[in-house]
Amino acid sequence: MSSFFPSSASSSDNNNNNNNRNNNSKVTIPSGYWIKQSIEKAAESVKPAEKRKIELYSGEYYATCTVGGILACAPTHSGITPLDLVKCRRQVNASLYKSNIDGFKKIFAADGFGGLYTGFGATLIGYGLQGAGKYGFYEYFKKTYSDLAGPSFVENYNTIIFLAASASAEFLADLALCPFESIKVRTQTTLPPYASSVFDGWRKFVAKDGFSGLYKGLVPLWCRQIPYTMVKFSSFEKIVEAIYARLPTKKSEMSVLAQTGVSFTGGYIAGIFCATVSHPADVLVSQVSSTGKSIGTIYKQIGFTGLWNGLPMRIVMIGTLTGFQWLIYDSFKVFVGLPTTGGH
Repeated sequence: MSSFFPSSASSSDNNNNNNNRNNNSKVTIPSGYWIKQSIEKAAESVKPAEKRKIELYSGEYYATCTVGGILACAPTHSGITPLDLVKCRRQVNASLYKSNIDGFKKIFAADGFGGLYTGFGATLIGYGLQGAGKYGFYEYFKKTYSDLAGPSFVENYNTIIFLAASASAEFLADLALCPFESIKVRTQTTLPPYASSVFDGWRKFVAKDGFSGLYKGLVPLWCRQIPYTMVKFSSFEKIVEAIYARLPTKKSEMSVLAQTGVSFTGGYIAGIFCATVSHPADVLVSQVSSTGKSIGTIYKQIGFTGLWNGLPMRIVMIGTLTGFQWLIYDSFKVFVGLPTTGGH
């Protein structure tokens, strides 16, 4: 009988095997799987896109450097208007104030805090335009002249490239600066001030001397600004290059803060050099814009020693100004994803 009827144990084994086969055929899905997938997909959809990089030496690159130049020059020049005001007045009339501090006190006593910022509007607009041309064209001419000269020449004589590029850039930038510099200087050096605003100054200049009168000081301005900028850019490039060469860490491995710190240091030292080189022409610009006399007549009146009136104040002013200009310019370049200037 046992051969015809399976035992209860055998029947139980068959049922277990069938259950095992059924269990093996099912896919076990961990709890929370679908929620996790949904979260991952949602996170992927809102993931920020990678920041688009600006191609070096493209039109966008030069436009960015131009904006950086405006940001570097407009606020720094206008911010030190009180220093510039006293400096210009002492250049035109050395006996007007006993010292720079005396100048600040007398101006404040006569015209209040606003009086210290006489010429602010013309400075802000003029040097904003100049900064745009100076930095934007410098980057353009540096690349252009480097390509024309070839890599071997650039490697051995890069200072010549820096000098040529900065001179070309400043030549063009001063065409935008000159009208506003004329208004600024005449407003600052006449008592009471020649104009109440930059627009008032423009109107008076054109009414009296025509539009060409705004460019009467262009040649002295070139004589001041072109040497100034040549020293400013070439010495900055070489100073920064020397600083990086002496540091134990490569530039590419340094933090952004450290790199911009090098930019400020190099800019301040370069500012001392370019202030000294360009100072005689700066005195002549102030005299021409204030009096309208020729350069020859002015030199006969003030002599060689008169060309150095106000130099200590200008060294402090230009050193600080140039240091902050390079700090702002290179910080802006880093902000938009570009490398800092020099030391490559």
